[in-house]
Amino acid sequence: MSAGSEPEIDAAFATFDQRGIDALLVANDPFFEGSRDQIVALAARYRLPAIYSGHQYAEAGGLMSYGASVTDASHLTGTYVAKILKGAKPADLPVMQPTKFELVINRKTARVLALEIPATLLAIANEVIE
Repeated sequence: MSAGSEPEIDAAFATFDQRGIDALLVANDPFFEGSRDQIVALAARYRLPAIYSGHQYAEAGGLMSYGASVTDASHLTGTYVAKILKGAKPADLPVMQPTKFELVINRKTARVLALEIPATLLAIANEVIE
């Protein structure tokens, strides 16, 4: 399901509830990033476990996030800029993608949702929010 406005986000969550959806994956999207607090609050209100693409969602109260490391992506950007400033043509540069990813788990949210996060998952998380 897609949403392009705040009222559509509200309607989407109501639809998820009506359809008995048990979990949610929120894609990486600038609109969703701008609506982060609303999305996290609605997931909590509907007691819907959700995984997000950026750590800022877990820090805002979302259950967990898994996505590219912002630090790694910034480093790649800096590498591109340096090559261009040294005279490289952008069209000649290879496409680079992040290779480091981060898993952040919010245990406070897991407890509210009455979810037990397996110890093996907690052990591999880059960050666990207590």
